[in-house]
Amino acid sequence: MNDEQAKIKVTGLDFFYRDRHVLKDLNVRFERNAITALVGPSGTGKSTFLYTLNRLWENIPGARMRGTVEIILGGLWRDIYAGGYPVTELRRRVGLVFQTPNPLPMSIRKNVAFPLKLAGNRDRRLLQDRIEQALQAAYLWDEVKDRLDDDARTLSGGQQQRLCIARALVLEPEVLLMDEPTSSLDAAATEIIETLLVALKRRFTVLVVSHYLDQVRRVADAVVTFPDGTVVSNSTEPR
Repeated sequence: MNDEQAKIKVTGLDFFYRDRHVLKDLNVRFERNAITALVGPSGTGKSTFLYTLNRLWENIPGARMRGTVEIILGGLWRDIYAGGYPVTELRRRVGLVFQTPNPLPMSIRKNVAFPLKLAGNRDRRLLQDRIEQALQAAYLWDEVKDRLDDDARTLSGGQQQRLCIARALVLEPEVLLMDEPTSSLDAAATEIIETLLVALKRRFTVLVVSHYLDQVRRVADAVVTFPDGTVVSNSTEPR
């Protein structure tokens, strides 16, 4: 993969939780507008690696990192650990969806609007437009458009996960990180999420942690394997 195809470049990445060396000298690139699956046994640093791409690990006591992470953001290569690049801007452009759905204790509408309001947006028309666009993109609009003021926690597990995806999409990120997004869902909900992921790559670069090899075969354009915290494979197969 050359620089014209790449969206993310990771060079010499080491990560430690206190004395535990979790990630060791990782060197890998990720293609733009593609789905890359991160696979491997539990405890080998896949989720931790996602957190290095939006600096979410920085508030964890005893955690430290060295190496370089560069991402094309706003059309330019950015060293996301270089001084001067604000972490709030990074997390707006690099969204993260967790393994377990985490709707806020408020309405569906307010859940999706929350990141926009946190960023200072108060224009009601803008908020409504962006909420609808995000819910449409998350394949949820038709199911909730008549109940936007209902408590988000009344949604099913699969709907809650799509709501969390919509909440990430409302900020219009460039990269979407997914940490085992279907692990707590049934087969029907999983199928919807997988279809959604394939659609999202038209607009975003998607990295997804998955323990399900069948799922990886169905959705991934590329695979990065993590045994013992070391990337040993970065192979692309025809879909």
